[in-house]
Amino acid sequence: MDLAYTEEEQEFRARLREWLAAVLPGLPAKPAPDDWPGRRAYDTAWQRMLYDAGYAGLHWPVDAGGRGATPTQHLIFLEETELAGAPYVGANFVGLLHAGPTIAAEGTAEQRARWLPPVLRGDEIWCQGFSEPDAGSDLAALRTRAVRDGDHYVVSGSKIWTSHAEVADWCELLVRTDPAAPRHRGISWLAMEMDTPGVTVRPLRTLAGSTEFAEMFLDEVRVPVSHRVGAENDGWRVTMVTLSFERGTAFVGEVVACRRTLAALAAEARRTGGWDDPVLRRRLGRLNAEFRALWRLTQWNVGEAQRAGAGGVPGTGGSVFKLRYSHARQELYEAAAEVLGADGADLDREWVLDRLSSLSYTIAAGTSQIQRNIVAERILGLPKGR
Repeated sequence: MDLAYTEEEQEFRARLREWLAAVLPGLPAKPAPDDWPGRRAYDTAWQRMLYDAGYAGLHWPVDAGGRGATPTQHLIFLEETELAGAPYVGANFVGLLHAGPTIAAEGTAEQRARWLPPVLRGDEIWCQGFSEPDAGSDLAALRTRAVRDGDHYVVSGSKIWTSHAEVADWCELLVRTDPAAPRHRGISWLAMEMDTPGVTVRPLRTLAGSTEFAEMFLDEVRVPVSHRVGAENDGWRVTMVTLSFERGTAFVGEVVACRRTLAALAAEARRTGGWDDPVLRRRLGRLNAEFRALWRLTQWNVGEAQRAGAGGVPGTGGSVFKLRYSHARQELYEAAAEVLGADGADLDREWVLDRLSSLSYTIAAGTSQIQRNIVAERILGLPKGR
């Protein structure tokens, strides 16, 4: 594993740092967590700044509107923006990290020309319509139906945990187009406009009090056949492309953030006297080793993709990373609760809401059980369980 950066990569890092130092002090204050119109405006304005500076879709192919940067340059970008305290993708994350890269990899020339530029500029927001109330992480059990009617599909069903549906313009939607086919077949990947008649969105409030998820009900929604990405009934394969991006580099910035949080926790423990407890010191030391190892695993995954010429599509190694990271993040914020002591129940204290949100990480982007199956079957070559 070669962890050295080339001269070109070091120059890229230096230019990025210089740009971030120049623009970040001029950003407005972040809107309140429950101000979704404000959050959309804030996130899309930052995306436009990235676009104008040439950093939007950094690792996307040039013919998809990106810069065609190497995976290592993308890793540097994620690391430096997090270290500088730059805004995260926020409401843009489905379009930038899931739908956009999928369309770049699987869409037609017309689809790429229609949907990718607005994503890169921050003009349009996407949400994800994959999970269903009776399916969850068993994605192949989805029941939302799409019946072909001329040049349209008529879609009926429901979705849950639809990320950013409140402010989205488009939805990456999985539907069943052939109910008689085996469950991993007969699925299609559609792009649906959220203001289409028949779409109803009901926000869901999380344990942390936020509403970034929603229920979505579809009552005979007409979606043009031209909005299907990939062939009819080939949606499962297209979805695996989407999920490979979701489990690939999507959490890289959060690893950097966790390492910063860990350093702050150690400083807080020294201030309050908790550092005198050898059990706590060992716990924080082990977490430090854990996140350093996760960062090295990220670099290894990126290096493998770069050497293999994977075209920007992450491999199954992302599942190894996501599996361990989900649990490490939960352990980090359990340690934070220990450091905070009685203040660990005060929602106004730093890290408390992060602790609540960390509970979802072993479910989001595929449960840990699903990740273990992927590792066992696709990496270790073990037979499928019954």
